[in-house]
Amino acid sequence: MKIFVSTDMEGTAGVVDWEQCRPSGVDYPYYRDLLQAEVNAAIEGAIEGAAEGAGDGSAVGFLVNDSHGRMANLRPDTLSGRARYLSGRHKPLYMMQGLDSSFDAVFFVSYHGSMATSSALSHTYNPAAISEVRLNGSVAGESAINALVALGHRVPVVLITGDDTTAAEIEPFCPDVHAAVVKTSVSRFAADSLHPADAREAIRTAAHRAVSGLSTASLPRIDLPATLTVRFRNPDLAEMATWITGVAQDRADPTVVHLDDHDPIRLYRTFVTVVLLTRGIAE
Repeated sequence: MKIFVSTDMEGTAGVVDWEQCRPSGVDYPYYRDLLQAEVNAAIEGAIEGAAEGAGDGSAVGFLVNDSHGRMANLRPDTLSGRARYLSGRHKPLYMMQGLDSSFDAVFFVSYHGSMATSSALSHTYNPAAISEVRLNGSVAGESAINALVALGHRVPVVLITGDDTTAAEIEPFCPDVHAAVVKTSVSRFAADSLHPADAREAIRTAAHRAVSGLSTASLPRIDLPATLTVRFRNPDLAEMATWITGVAQDRADPTVVHLDDHDPIRLYRTFVTVVLLTRGIAE
């Protein structure tokens, strides 16, 4: 069994401020350790679940894609399960780099809600440029956008951890996902978090259930061809996005562009290209 783990950081219990999850922040080392512990809890729960469902937890392999910020936040030598570690800030498939059809399941660990919500530290890839993304008409966070890649490789998304908003936001796209809610957002910069030990236990339990029931897991429910509708903070960003083939500016709203494709992975690649292209001018 192989499990792909894409991990962010804003969804970690206790994290409510940008300085807590940036290397320049004085408290970053502490919150980095909390993130590491939550990733390990997901891995350990998966091993337990595999032992229950398939009879051999030691046969589970993990690839952890560090997908937050500079994408070098974890300590490889303390990853549980002898997990492989994919790090570094230039990845063609960004938060989903490394996933292919050989994997059996996808975990989203320490994820957050979209820019359109009051989830703690909410954003959708680039808060300086993007104010909202919709997937087939429904508001989508990074979890739903990333699920396009899982769908393309026909791998189910079975676990998500983060706040209550994040858990609710992925449900229309991955209704069978197991969610570990480790905090309840009060606003974009406040949350009521579980004690870290309880957060890790919730994650371990959800991962266990997700893997032990993997035989009935379903693929993301995203109709193809799919459409991503991206609303930018100003028309200049939207116009720049149309430099990319397949991106069309909305005739009625100059801040909006549409991306359509029957290939979910190619659609995701186009979206990531839009993000990277508009990042320079937005910042």
